[in-house]
Amino acid sequence: MAFIGAAIALFAYTTIIEKPSLTVAKDSSKIQESDAQAFLTSFQMQEGQVDFKYAAEQTVHAVVHVRTKTMVSQPENPFDWIFGDRYSNRPREREVAGYGSGVIISPDGYIITNNHVVEDAENIEVKLNDNRIFTAEVIGRDPNSDIALIKIKAENLSYLKYGDSDKLKVGEWVLAVGNPFNLTSTVTAGIVSAKGRNLNLLEGDYRIESFIQTDAALNMGNSGGALVDTKGLLVGITNAIFSPSGTYAGYSLAIPVSIVKKVVDDLRQYGEVQRAIIGVKITDVDSEEAKKQNLSEVKGALITEITDGGSAADANLKANDVIIKFDGVNVGTVSELQEQIGKHRPGDRATVTYLRNGKESTVPITLKNVAGNTDVVKVGMGTGVVFGARLEALGSTDKRSYNVENGVKITELNDGLFKDMGLKRGTIILSINDKKVNTADEVRQVTNNNEKSLKSIKGVFSDGREFDFRYGN
Repeated sequence: MAFIGAAIALFAYTTIIEKPSLTVAKDSSKIQESDAQAFLTSFQMQEGQVDFKYAAEQTVHAVVHVRTKTMVSQPENPFDWIFGDRYSNRPREREVAGYGSGVIISPDGYIITNNHVVEDAENIEVKLNDNRIFTAEVIGRDPNSDIALIKIKAENLSYLKYGDSDKLKVGEWVLAVGNPFNLTSTVTAGIVSAKGRNLNLLEGDYRIESFIQTDAALNMGNSGGALVDTKGLLVGITNAIFSPSGTYAGYSLAIPVSIVKKVVDDLRQYGEVQRAIIGVKITDVDSEEAKKQNLSEVKGALITEITDGGSAADANLKANDVIIKFDGVNVGTVSELQEQIGKHRPGDRATVTYLRNGKESTVPITLKNVAGNTDVVKVGMGTGVVFGARLEALGSTDKRSYNVENGVKITELNDGLFKDMGLKRGTIILSINDKKVNTADEVRQVTNNNEKSLKSIKGVFSDGREFDFRYGN
């Protein structure tokens, strides 16, 4: 009787419990065609899902934690004036710690990071994934691309090989590896959301912005980290997030390796970026301009001004020409054109394809440097150097700290007029000849790049003291 009861119970369980589940499975095949296709595709994606383990394993050992110490000037205390010597020993500067990420690119310790991570650092430490710590030296920096090259004394290090950012496609998977919030070796994944983004994040007349946009999560500390493809090849250096809150909100940006490699090779070989320019002022083509010129597409870089003696002038390009290709590569925006030019050095030859009055033409062009020739730019003679000082546009932090609205900062000082005047590294120049300045180029223009044209200079020393020097009449 017990055996018969058990058999009946088993039959009842099978009939009552399992049958509905079979009915559900059968019902799934009755879903509409489009839903059924989505259902099947989801299973296919699970079976063939991209495996990130290899890329992550290759990358984490080559990404480092960069820690910096910077001396920041403190504003003057009004009590110093009231009580005199009583507070005269109060420190004028305080130490501020910073952190970011870096990418090892050679077994002997060359490391790429962002310029904004190390630009004011008095001391730089690098912590490897195996917890070893090294002091790093700066080989060179380029504010125009936000790239810096540093080096540690070490051997047989894990490193990343360059990939090809030009071949990246929108929708392709990528990994971001860095140190957000001081958390080392953090890996996030996302897709390429867009290419050629220009958000005006960088300062300077020769800035290059053609960012890779991804939805891989980045936060404070990821700057200088690696963006790699699924093969573990370096395709970008992460440097910014686009966020209303200052933390990750779905958009992150990286400098494409096509720009990074050129800048790093220059810094490593010459100590100064060999920046090629074509001698034009340009803007994106809009719908109004496209209609005016009877263009078939709203694409291209519109020339608004030609520099006398520049490469474009030599090639007989003119204002209102629309550049649509550079060296055979399609360029639909100013940022895409800057990216292609940024791969070259002064003296390189290329081709420019442009539209004039609806007619397409292609001309050869020889690229020049900022001085208007094809010579190698030596250390201390780069795009941001005037009268022996490297001048960089004033960032928002310094503007708040010194309560100023404009200015350029002396970040390096070599022999020249500014050094002879007693100016120091960290000095902020607000105006020259009573004209406000915001870039090194504006300093050149105001003085005609001639020391004898300097009549007055106004600014702020690093300790917060203001100065106003005047010469002659």
